[in-house]
Amino acid sequence: MFRALADANIIVDMIVQNIGRNGIANLTFTVPQSDSHRAQQALDPVFKELGGGEVAIHHEIAKLSVVGVGMKTHSGVAATLFETLATQRINIELISTSEIKISVVISAARADDAARAAHAAFGLDKLGLG
Repeated sequence: MFRALADANIIVDMIVQNIGRNGIANLTFTVPQSDSHRAQQALDPVFKELGGGEVAIHHEIAKLSVVGVGMKTHSGVAATLFETLATQRINIELISTSEIKISVVISAARADDAARAAHAAFGLDKLGLG
């Protein structure tokens, strides 16, 4: 799958895999919205060759990321982000983490609210950044 996307010059960002129904892997990933239909076209032959699978495209999403090398040494960054979004009643659809970044996929309709709340929770609103 990812070779087909790479060969089509489509950048894949977040990747989340879990076990779906009947023990079959469910793979969710993000691509730039402008590439979503090209991604589907690139994957259709792959699924045909594999004997099944489907692409579901969700356009009304946004990604919010908290990034910084300080995350390696400061506990509670994930807790602060998740509590902040929960307090604002913003549902997290996907989560991806690394040592220096937490990214969440949320509803695009709530992106501005989420960004403002995260800025305030991490004190960035006091720096004149948001």
